[in-house]
Amino acid sequence: VQIVESGGGLVQPGGSLRLSCAASGFTPHSYVIGWFRQAPGKEREGVSAISSSCGSTYYADAVKGRFTISRDNAKNPVYLQMNSLKPEEPAVYYCATSKYGLAINPYEYDYWGQGTQVTVSS
Repeated sequence: VQIVESGGGLVQPGGSLRLSCAASGFTPHSYVIGWFRQAPGKEREGVSAISSSCGSTYYADAVKGRFTISRDNAKNPVYLQMNSLKPEEPAVYYCATSKYGLAINPYEYDYWGQGTQVTVSS
């Protein structure tokens, strides 16, 4: 299983970034792709998730209305569009897969990428 994130970088407060997650090497009937983030000294927290079977989505309260998770089809990357980024949101953003339900509990995710750094600074 290989998971590769991309799209991180430096953005000013209020700016936008789009992250991509490409997952390959596994073919479960149904799975969930989730985005997580971890800032230095803090626990990893769930950001958003999307179901491969029906496209249902889930968002953490902290990002609702600002972030959008999407995918064109089952073979394309999963995207996380992040708008109105806040100064407190710099972190390494990780993508992961889960064979469980639509949720953002990191303990339910099996395979993880290496992460992509997002820096929010003026």
